[in-house]
Amino acid sequence: MSAAPRMDGAAGLMDAMYRHQRHIYDASRKFYLLGRDRLIAELAPRPNGTILEIGCGTGRNLIRIAQAYPGRDCFGLDVSAAMLETARQSVARAGMADRIVLKQADATDFDPQALFGQDGFDRIVISYALSMIPPWRGVVEEAARRLSPGGELHIVDFGDQRDLPAPFRAVLNRWLALFHVTPRDDLATVVDAVAKTAGATASTRPLHRGYAVHATLRPRQLKPLNRP
Repeated sequence: MSAAPRMDGAAGLMDAMYRHQRHIYDASRKFYLLGRDRLIAELAPRPNGTILEIGCGTGRNLIRIAQAYPGRDCFGLDVSAAMLETARQSVARAGMADRIVLKQADATDFDPQALFGQDGFDRIVISYALSMIPPWRGVVEEAARRLSPGGELHIVDFGDQRDLPAPFRAVLNRWLALFHVTPRDDLATVVDAVAKTAGATASTRPLHRGYAVHATLRPRQLKPLNRP
């Protein structure tokens, strides 16, 4: 089934929301999109590995990833044409146009071979995107399918906030709702379920008293065969 109608609707919403915000997005979001740089530092991609960011936005994370891990090709997809326009400009300014490829696509249903000429990816990153995508479980499932053998999926997003003061939680959630952001309180449960289906293992770690969460999905290591 074609994903075009779904992508058109999501793209229109994101373009309308970020048509103007994209110009100040990175400067404003650095104060509250916590855990992104920690995730990048822990990626540890293999030599010559490939890295995909789903929901790459302005390209901020991909540029940092490319700088942190020379020799790895980086790819990004986003549903918003407006955000991708900003990302391409940022990538060009950083001198990374030969290392970072950007494409518009629906994160719940994309063909990495058609988009990027890749069968899969060594590392896949989703940073503060699931909380803005209504069919977000489908994004996690699709990402797990697009991992290369031995690959890893890393997710950072708003957490369940369970150890934050109640007044702060209330203000935070009202403010996030203005931007169509909904923290995924059951992220750990969903990642665990996807990992089980994919024959992988999952771990979830709260950050900053539950303000954010870092989830990781990894294939199980095969035990070596006993030889006579």
